[in-house]
Amino acid sequence: MNQNTLDLLLQLALQQTQNKDTSTNNCNADAITNFINTQDYYIVRTYSAGVFFGRIQSRNGKEVLLKDARRIWKWEGAASLSQMANEGVKRPDDCKFSVAVDETLITEAIEILPLTKVAEKNLNGVKAWTV
Repeated sequence: MNQNTLDLLLQLALQQTQNKDTSTNNCNADAITNFINTQDYYIVRTYSAGVFFGRIQSRNGKEVLLKDARRIWKWEGAASLSQMANEGVKRPDDCKFSVAVDETLITEAIEILPLTKVAEKNLNGVKAWTV
């Protein structure tokens, strides 16, 4: 995903949050969904359920169906989710990522970040945190 695509996604997301009445909303949610490649990995930050990464199967407004999903309970070695999406984490042994689930429905997605191939390999390499 190039910078122009990311800028368009941000612009569409900002329009959607500024226009509460969806009947007059200029934001086309289908346009955002069309940029999602179901084979790629994304970080999805939620309003209250935390942060996940996985493959986006579908998106409808703030609802995101995430496949091969892992919850990120704690990370070390990245200053932000943006850095994590670009580089992964520098201290994977100090991270706490859940085991993967086949799918999870996220109902309050507030940020979606595409992973680079480097970050995808790195994050998938973090050992599952279990008790």
